[in-house]
Amino acid sequence: MRDDLPAWRSMLFVPVTVEKFVNTAADRGADGIILDLEDSIAPSQKERARTLIADAIPRVARNGADVLVRVNRPWRLLVRDLEAAVIPGVAALMLTKVDSPEHVQAVAEIVDELEAERGLPSGKLQFVALVENAVGFFRIEAIARSHPRVVGLSLGTEDFTASVGMLPDPDALLYPKQQTVFAARAAGILPLGFVGSIADFRDQDAFRAIVRRSKRLGFVGASAIHPLQVPVLNEEFAPTAEEVDRAERMVAAYDKAYAEGVGAVQFEGAMIDIPVVERARTVLQRAAALRARAKAR
Repeated sequence: MRDDLPAWRSMLFVPVTVEKFVNTAADRGADGIILDLEDSIAPSQKERARTLIADAIPRVARNGADVLVRVNRPWRLLVRDLEAAVIPGVAALMLTKVDSPEHVQAVAEIVDELEAERGLPSGKLQFVALVENAVGFFRIEAIARSHPRVVGLSLGTEDFTASVGMLPDPDALLYPKQQTVFAARAAGILPLGFVGSIADFRDQDAFRAIVRRSKRLGFVGASAIHPLQVPVLNEEFAPTAEEVDRAERMVAAYDKAYAEGVGAVQFEGAMIDIPVVERARTVLQRAAALRARAKAR
């Protein structure tokens, strides 16, 4: 994976028009706060929502969370959203209903212009691509590698399942969600999401089981629509102390054997090879990135 990827386990959606949610978002413990201009904002409030972003940024970021802005898809709305969101303090844009790499590239061109006009660092603003229909799904690999600004890829469960006429249950979602992981990994970016519906949050045990399974399938973080989901995402998408300890011991044993010229390496009663050790190194890199994030806070 690339070395410029953010360490996101949880990203909490916050309707930018709801003052109460904006004021309390920073205290929820999410790695990222998504200021929403899309689904949670009524059409009559879109214009007002854009004017609230700048004031909301320092409030939601006061405890160290990255600030993302979810923008709309219709171009007339999207261009206005970009004008409002490409400002200091925004780390990333969540691009909705992405159905082609060309869409991402066109947005990137507009962002390039806005950064240059406003004296912002060139290329710093990152993208999360949200694929939400069948057309986009069949182009998901190209979307994942469409532009260097793209650091995360997600399949929008509710919109996607509605667009293809299926229910958002784990069995139906397994194939498209796995393809999302594969496309993201092939592009070297973050696979975000989980194999289930984002609407299910009241049953914490069930939600935890969904997230735990999703981690095993390769996902590294996900968005949350309710603060109750945040601690579950943070816990389940972080390596456990036991996982880190075992990874450290495995890497040390392999490196020692490699230095001594030993070809076959045995670790705790099992033979290990390069792919297994690389998986352990990934665990350690993830743990280090999360420690750095915690320290920065």
